[in-house]
Amino acid sequence: MEKLNRRIENYWDSRSGALSKVRRLELDGVDGVAWRSLFKKNLPDGKLKVLDVGTGAGFFAAILSRLGHKVIGVDMSAKMLGEAKKNLHELKLSADFKRMNAQALDFDDETFDAIVTRNLTWTLPDVKAAYREWRRVLKVGGVLMNFDSDYGDKNFFACAKGKARDLTECDAIKNSLTISTRRRPHWDAGFLEGLNFSVRLDENISHIVQRDNRCGYDSVPLFAVYAVK
Repeated sequence: MEKLNRRIENYWDSRSGALSKVRRLELDGVDGVAWRSLFKKNLPDGKLKVLDVGTGAGFFAAILSRLGHKVIGVDMSAKMLGEAKKNLHELKLSADFKRMNAQALDFDDETFDAIVTRNLTWTLPDVKAAYREWRRVLKVGGVLMNFDSDYGDKNFFACAKGKARDLTECDAIKNSLTISTRRRPHWDAGFLEGLNFSVRLDENISHIVQRDNRCGYDSVPLFAVYAVK
């Protein structure tokens, strides 16, 4: 497991700069506006303490900071965290960033009012452990919002027509993960319900938050899992 975690970390270190550029395009465009609206609609009222798991280049951290929430972003990739810190500094926004494993969080029980994550769970060796940890650090009545895609059958390298050779590593990692064999998001909903979450699904929100053609989104639908503890 540790060897696989390092392999995943190294891969995202290598993609950090390119991903950060895309996230800045999103923040400055129509999709950033759409995400802000989605969070306003689905988060509880008031100023919240929010955990952004797998923060990457700090996209959600920036949006939630703009909305007035106190945000902690965690990621295993040191280079991704460097991009996140740089982006929020340039945007004159505030968030706290920590290097941490999403499957083994270093926080006390019931610390957060909300947990958000995007495009993370499909990359995790142990999604069950991650969901249990997220439940542990979430307050009673708090909401978990997971935005991801069912990439199990996706061949990234073939879809890129061989132009992005680093995607062969992405495919190799994906194909080694148990989550790639699950039918999502229905598997996620069932597992979370087994943890006594109240779950609501939206199986495709791509048309809402992925409209900017400059960002090069893939064709696999982005789903949303909203789970209340």
